[in-house]
Amino acid sequence: MARADFYLIAKPRFRDDPLLLVCELVKRAYATEQPTLILARSQEQADELDAKLWEFDEDSFIPHQIAGEEDDAITAVVIVPPGTETADRPLVVNLRDECAPGTFERVLEVVAAESAERDGSRVRWTEYKRRGFELAKHDM
Repeated sequence: MARADFYLIAKPRFRDDPLLLVCELVKRAYATEQPTLILARSQEQADELDAKLWEFDEDSFIPHQIAGEEDDAITAVVIVPPGTETADRPLVVNLRDECAPGTFERVLEVVAAESAERDGSRVRWTEYKRRGFELAKHDM
């Protein structure tokens, strides 16, 4: 059964920089050798995340790139801007307003502290539930 985990940002360090939580989640996924897609909201967010994954932890390197390069299939983490097609992977980190498309085993929904973000996450929660996903919520 597919699973959707909602990470609700609460701690100040993640509130100030929500992409830091994305980096932490991706670091865990990479440590357990799970090929990961990150669905970015925009090209700007994809570029920002690309830069942040280089610098956020000086003691570890997470192989990653923005989708569309020839090495997508062998790169551990692929950041996908809107409008870019890429192959499905078992783990998806979704930063978009709509539910993650495609076939996957698990989706991580990162939800910012703003009330508009929370409202959108409730809609996605309901949709994943309708699709038969196992659901979990984590306060971060």
